[in-house]
Amino acid sequence: MKFIVKILSTRYLTHNVIQLRLEKPLGYRFVPGQATELSINKAAWKGKKNPFTFTGLADDPYLEFTIKVYPDSSEGVTLQLSKLGVGDELILREPWGAIAYQGPGYFIAGGSGITPFIAILRQLNKEGRLAGNKLFFSNRTDQDVILAGELKFMLGEDALFLISGQEDTVYDKRRIDLAFLKAEVTDFSRHFYICGPDPMMVQLNILLTGLGAKADSVVFEH
Repeated sequence: MKFIVKILSTRYLTHNVIQLRLEKPLGYRFVPGQATELSINKAAWKGKKNPFTFTGLADDPYLEFTIKVYPDSSEGVTLQLSKLGVGDELILREPWGAIAYQGPGYFIAGGSGITPFIAILRQLNKEGRLAGNKLFFSNRTDQDVILAGELKFMLGEDALFLISGQEDTVYDKRRIDLAFLKAEVTDFSRHFYICGPDPMMVQLNILLTGLGAKADSVVFEH
């Protein structure tokens, strides 16, 4: 099923990440961690469907998406989205599967890979169930960190930001490698939720399995 929805608000969260809030169709429901496909309701763009994760809460009166803008993309969909404004229309489709919260553990995100976790963490925070969860969030520079203030407010010391490409960073300069996991993970029997570039996820799968994590406790979002 398709829905035509208008943009309610748009703003930049970082230099290349936008937050869109859209009209919410009556009865439309999703589970934190799920995604959908959006198209721009213009003749030249209707046929280009792109997947995006919901980042708002399921009971918000609007639908929220947090989208990294890729200006060099061949299709340029995210760049086009960044140029839209209040009142412009998008084509919304039904939600579909993605990462589902299975219990306390470690959230490991690289760059825009944080987006599937935002709604999950917000929902857990609302329900008072964040205890026992920890976030490792890797980015290239300080200005790339999405929603740093909110994540730190929710998780406190359990939100660890890691920077790989900036010497004068105010955050941690370690990489998420074998030494890091041994130092920061206290229980490899817990759940691991991972989203980021494919090489990062492949490497983490190898490392976590080698450190004793069970295959059915490691959840990847592709």
